[in-house]
Amino acid sequence: MNKIAAKPMLIGHIAYFVTMSLLGLSCAQNSSKIGVNYGQLGNNLPSPSQSIELIKSMKAGRVKLYDANPEILRLLSGTKLQVSIMVPNNEISSIASSQTLADQWVRNNVLQYYPQTMIRFILVGNEVLSYFSHDDRRNWYSLVPAMRRIKNSLRAQRIRNIKVGTPLAMDVLQSTFPPSTGVFRSDISRSVMAPMLQFLNRTKSFFFIDAYTYFPWSSNPMSINLDFALLRGNVRETDPQTGLVYTNLLDQMLDALIFAMSNLGYPDVQILISETGWPTAGDVDEPGANVFNAATYNRNLIGKMMTTPPVGTPVRPGVVIPTFLFALFDENQKTGRGTERHWGLLNADGEPNYEIDLTGKRHETEYKPLPEGKNNVPYEGNVWCVAATGVGLAELRSAMNFACGVGTGRVMSWNRGGRVSNRFQ
Repeated sequence: MNKIAAKPMLIGHIAYFVTMSLLGLSCAQNSSKIGVNYGQLGNNLPSPSQSIELIKSMKAGRVKLYDANPEILRLLSGTKLQVSIMVPNNEISSIASSQTLADQWVRNNVLQYYPQTMIRFILVGNEVLSYFSHDDRRNWYSLVPAMRRIKNSLRAQRIRNIKVGTPLAMDVLQSTFPPSTGVFRSDISRSVMAPMLQFLNRTKSFFFIDAYTYFPWSSNPMSINLDFALLRGNVRETDPQTGLVYTNLLDQMLDALIFAMSNLGYPDVQILISETGWPTAGDVDEPGANVFNAATYNRNLIGKMMTTPPVGTPVRPGVVIPTFLFALFDENQKTGRGTERHWGLLNADGEPNYEIDLTGKRHETEYKPLPEGKNNVPYEGNVWCVAATGVGLAELRSAMNFACGVGTGRVMSWNRGGRVSNRFQ
């Protein structure tokens, strides 16, 4: 979370209570069942048919895909699972420029399976505004036009119960702490976020947010209380501008988003958490990535989201927040830091990494005790990678780029003779 100081832009408490009331009405019909993200970046995962059976056995209410996989969509036919499908990032610009291509995408990926498969969300891209190359920035300005094209295609088919949106990371916010200072980044605020919020508001869709308390905590473990990040409810923080009291970091993050939307004139767009979770393992310099913390966070999250009546957040009390946990499986082919491959509720064999009840009916005392994590403090020191003997240079480069490349936070250097050294900074 970006704790950048910003001049507060406040909206009166009366406006928030009106907003809360309206949202309470509009969210009343939204199921509070927990969803799961079903990624497939692994070469050792259960088959799609086995995976769907696992999702059903876990009593999830929704499943979110990172594509529109035909086999999986067929397998989901006749189930009671609400389904979210995704337009790939590399198709956004073409769909934005052509209603014909948008119609074709909907025909191929929705009409083939709907309504037998309960498709409820079409997400255009994934964290599009978190990529900053020249080509990526072109995608920024195609994002909302592509969303409009997909919505037009659905309307032409008289499909009204599928919401169109796009999942965004918390880095779309320039300031998040305290929550009342929440504003969008200046490079996207007026050019992308304002038209997006107008679209979401007009179509009564959701702001899909990927919200991980792990990342702000692990970046500042000495200044953010771990219990606060794990939603334990035993720490209190007060926003000095609003007087609102927070008992967990997730509520702070969500309310910062609400303030940011309000500052652009859209205080009542509903929020849906498209990803959240906690890693069970990671690299030595990724503190707090352990089974105990992952189980604690996800159990507390489920308890919060499944409470009746809904808890909401301090800015929006009593409002349902639909939520997808990340992720179904540990995915061994994801690149980046070690945590990237250890977010699963299940391991690659389909076995639970820890006990979890997605219905929220199981009390905390009913779970078997887990040993507390031993890596909850920052690692101090350097870590060096040593290349195996007998490995070809091309293969070695590929392996080192995977383990130590861009986004891992590590420094890699090639010495004379092809020797490689790598250390954490």
